[in-house]
Parts: sequence; C-alpha cells; structure tokens
Amino acid sequence: MSTQASDSVDQIKRQWSTERPELELLPMELIGRMSRIYKRGSRLLEECHQEFDLKPGEFDVLATLRRSGAPHTLTPSELFQSMMLSSGAMTNRLDKLEQKGLISRTHSHEDRRSVTVTLTDEGLALINQAVVAHLQTQALLLSELTQDQQQQLNQLLKNWLISLERTP
Repeated sequence: MSTQASDSVDQIKRQWSTERPELELLPMELIGRMSRIYKRGSRLLEECHQEFDLKPGEFDVLATLRRSGAPHTLTPSELFQSMMLSSGAMTNRLDKLEQKGLISRTHSHEDRRSVTVTLTDEGLALINQAVVAHLQTQALLLSELTQDQQQQLNQLLKNWLISLERTP
C-alpha cells in the first residue's frame, strides 16, 4: 500500500480536523494550495525578471506593449486597464521604464494631454529575451505535472475564472 505524499496544507487540515471535525475543509485546502503555489511561483519569476534588471510590474508593462503588436504602442489608460492598476502606479512604472530607455512617451500634437507609450528598440529586444526566460520559468514550475494534467488544470481554472468574471 503506497502512501500519498503530504504537503504543508495537509498539516493545517489535520489540525482543523482535530479541533473542528465538522468543518468542510476542501475550500481551504484548494485556496491554501493555490496561495502557496502562487507565492513560490512569484518568487521564482521575480528572480527571472531580476536577470533582466526588471521588477515584475515593469516586465508586465513591457510584455503588455509587446503583445499589443506593432507598433507596440498603447495609451497609459489602455495599459493600466489591461493590467488592473491604478493610474498612479502605472505612472510610476512608466517613469522607471522611460529612465531605463525601454519605453518612450509621446504627446499628441492635437491634444497635449493625450500620451502614447511605445517600446523602444532596446525595450523590444529586452522583452523578447525576457519573455522566453519567463515562459521557461513557468514551464519549470509546472514540470511535475504531465501535459494532460496541465491541460486539465488549465480547463478547470478557466471555467472557474469565467464564472468569477461574471460575478460583479
């Protein structure tokens, strides 16, 4: 008879089961595991981004501009809505990326209040390299799951996210 491996959430479950055996603990187990996976994954991705002298938020801005397609230009509003950030947080990130020479901001000739953000050639080259390392790190995080398990997990999470996105 094989014993199943135990993780840190199992210990928490055992303690609650002893103290409050009437509680349904499956939601806590699922959310607890996702939270711990997210924290460990975030640390690995931060280390990956640091190799490119980027903070995770800076990576996100560059990646959002890159995936928008040529000419890799968006307004700050489009950026912060896509990334679910406040405009203040976005301005701070844009300032830092502009100082690094990875983006440029251009004011409209028709309306000086209107600004566009564009990847510079240096920014485009950097994000093209960084996104490969980012995806390799994500693949490493999932490497203990088979391709079929990854597909199943992806579909379950997609279904869950769709239902949550419908909820106000």
